[in-house]
Amino acid sequence: MKEQLREMRRLAARAQNWRTETGIPRVAMVQGAVPAHALAAVYEPMVNLILQGRKSITVGERTLDYDPATYFVMSIDLPAVGTVHPADTGEPYLAVALTLDPGIVGMLLADIPAPPGGSTYDSGFSVASVTPELLDAWVRMLRLMEHPADIAALAPAYEREILYRVLQGPHGWMLRDIATPDTALARVSLAIHWIRHNFAEPVRVESLADMAAMSVSVFHRHFKAVTALSPLQYQKRIRLLHARALLVAGGKNATSVAFGVGYESATQFSREYARFFGLPPARDAVLRRNATRGE
Repeated sequence: MKEQLREMRRLAARAQNWRTETGIPRVAMVQGAVPAHALAAVYEPMVNLILQGRKSITVGERTLDYDPATYFVMSIDLPAVGTVHPADTGEPYLAVALTLDPGIVGMLLADIPAPPGGSTYDSGFSVASVTPELLDAWVRMLRLMEHPADIAALAPAYEREILYRVLQGPHGWMLRDIATPDTALARVSLAIHWIRHNFAEPVRVESLADMAAMSVSVFHRHFKAVTALSPLQYQKRIRLLHARALLVAGGKNATSVAFGVGYESATQFSREYARFFGLPPARDAVLRRNATRGE
């Protein structure tokens, strides 16, 4: 696997310190010391592969670490905080990611037999050991950056192979569940979608449970298993992330932003913002704004 990683590092070396598009649909890469404050975000469903260095990602109270010996799978939209580290030998952090498209996963599932026993439902994110077969598919995908005329014809096949290799792995059930109607994960995702698009509205867990066609106790248990957060904690993280985006954009003070994202108390907003991001709203916004400008 060393030769595969070496080639992938060469191919991805053009990546920048932020999400860098490759020209291949749904495939992106990143390199370097990404500031910690820039890695607090709502992460979309994806397969993320570290090529160099390592990364820690925290969702709720769960923190997972992964490196070039492992890959990360996230099957649902989750507010998370990431931290990246260079390799022990000093080379910068380097990673590639494939954003998951449930439609493509669904078409692939129609062509392969379902495993016995059904879903081993556990969480909405996890880490697994990388395999030579998975790396091989990734190498061929990244080679397309050097042959852009081949992307339209070959990228869909390589994407299917990457997904197939993940489906064959210990967390393949995550991909199955996001593309299969009426699984617990699919039903919880309906509630998550509502929270993400109505984050400023009061949340009634009873209404979310009805949306997911579950009892309140079952819904709460599944939601916590998938996201490592309660529904109210999930909403709070979404509100804070939206608030940060508004503050960095400028034009509004912390109080107006607090009320705009659904807080009833500016003091509570400032306290929870500082706890999550490590700095009070105004100071954090200035820091991130300057980092974006390269100052």
